[in-house]
Amino acid sequence: MGFAVRRGELLVGGGFLVAALALALSGGASQSFSLPIAALYVVGIAVAGHVRFDVGAGFTVPTQAIFVPMLFAVPVSDVPLLVALALAVGMAPGILSRRVSPSWLLTVPANSWFALGPSLVLWIAHDHSPGGNWGILLLALAAQFAFDFGANAVRERLCDGITIRELSEEVRPIYAIDLALSPLGLVVAFATSPVQSEWSVLLIVPLFGVLRLFSKERHDRLEQLVELNDAYQGTALLLGDVVEADDTYTGEHCRSVVRLSLDVAAQLDLDADRRRNVEFGALLHDIGKIAVPKEIINKPGKLDDREWAIIKMHTIEGQKMLERIGGFMHEIGGIVRASHERWDGTGYPDGLSGEEIPLEARIVSACDAFNAMTTTRSYREAMPLSAAIVELNDCAGSQFDPRVVRALLKVVASPAGSNGAERSHGSPGERAPANTWTEVATGTLTGAPQAARAPRRAARRAEPRSPLPDRSSPPVSR
Repeated sequence: MGFAVRRGELLVGGGFLVAALALALSGGASQSFSLPIAALYVVGIAVAGHVRFDVGAGFTVPTQAIFVPMLFAVPVSDVPLLVALALAVGMAPGILSRRVSPSWLLTVPANSWFALGPSLVLWIAHDHSPGGNWGILLLALAAQFAFDFGANAVRERLCDGITIRELSEEVRPIYAIDLALSPLGLVVAFATSPVQSEWSVLLIVPLFGVLRLFSKERHDRLEQLVELNDAYQGTALLLGDVVEADDTYTGEHCRSVVRLSLDVAAQLDLDADRRRNVEFGALLHDIGKIAVPKEIINKPGKLDDREWAIIKMHTIEGQKMLERIGGFMHEIGGIVRASHERWDGTGYPDGLSGEEIPLEARIVSACDAFNAMTTTRSYREAMPLSAAIVELNDCAGSQFDPRVVRALLKVVASPAGSNGAERSHGSPGERAPANTWTEVATGTLTGAPQAARAPRRAARRAEPRSPLPDRSSPPVSR
C-alpha cells in the first residue's frame, strides 16, 4: 500500500471512527444491547462479504440483506462500529492465510461510512421499527448512498485516484444492487422484529449459499472471457510482430501511429472500448501489406495502375485476416478496411464518406498520414513538421475528418507531441524511430489500452490515400 493510499485511508477512516464513536457515546439507552444478537449480525455481514459478484471494474457483496435488519435489531447508535468490526472479521481468513496483507485493515473504517448515514437518520428520528415512517426509511437509504459516495470521493481525491465522474460510473451498478436488496433486508427486519425472534435472521443463510454458488459460476465465466480476450489480444500483438518482421519500416510506422492515435482518442474523450479499437486498428492497419509483393511496397518510383490496384487491396486482405480470428478482431477488421477511406467519399475500397466511416478509422487515417508525411519513405524524403501541419489543415474536410484534425493538431502542439513530431522526420534517409511520440514498447501495447482493463476495485465493500498513383500529395501513403 503506497503512501498516498495509506494517507487517504487513515484520514477518511479516522474521520469515520471519530463520528462513529461520537454517535455511540451519545446514543442513550433507548434500545437494549444484546451481545449474542450483535455477534450474530457481525458474523452475518462478515460471511456475506465473501459472496462477491463481479460488477464492472469492481465487485459488490450482498451485505445489504443483513445490514438493513441489523439497523433495527441492535441499538442504531452502535451499528457503524459493529459494521466496521464485521468488515475486519471478514478480512481475518485472508490475513491468517497470508493472502491479504494486514495493512489492508486500514481500509475497514473508510469502507464503513455507508453505515453511518442511515444510523444517524434513524437515531435523529428516534425510529427503531421497520414498520415506521416510510419517508424516514427512504431518507436513511439515501443517506447510506450519500455517505458512502462522499467518503469514496474524498478518498480518491486524497489518493490521486479516479475522478468523480468515473467514480459515479463505477458505483452506479453497485448501488443498484444494494437498492434491489433493501426490500429483502426490510422483510427480514419485519420477520425478526417481534420479541425473542431476532434469530429468525438465520433463515436467510441458505440464500447466501445459493448466491455464493451463482457468484462463483459468474466469476469463472468472466475469467474464461478474460482469458479468451487475452488470446485475441495476444494474436493481434503477434500479427503486429509479423508486420514488423515482414517489413521493418512498416512495423515501426504502425507502432508510431498507435501512440499518436491513442493520444488523439484521449483528446476526443473516447471510452475504453473505442480506445482499444483505435489501438489495435492503428497497430494492424497495414497488416494486409504482408500479402503485397515487396518490390511494390519498396518501389522507389511511381506505381503503375496495376501496382496501385494491388496496393489498394491490402485493406480488404487485412480485414479478411482479422475476421478469421474472431472476437473483437471482427470490429478491428472493419476499422482496417475503412482506414483508407476519405471524408469526401473518394477513398477506397468502398467509397465511404463522412460519418459513414468509423470514427476509429478516421483517427487512424489522419495519424497514419501525418506519420507518413513526417518520416522518410522509400519514394520520398520526410517533410518538415510545419509543412505537414499545413497539409493537414488543407486536407481537413476533404481527406480527413475536421474534428479529428483539430484533435491531432492539439496533440502535435503539446510539448510531448511537438517534440516527438520533430524527431519523427529526422534527416533525409534516416529512418524514423518506433517511439515517435513516446516510448512504444511491448509494455505499452499490452492489449489493454488505458482503462480497458482497470484493476479490480473493492467498490465499497472493497492513411487515406489518393485514388491516383500520385506521390506528389504528401498525405498519400502506400
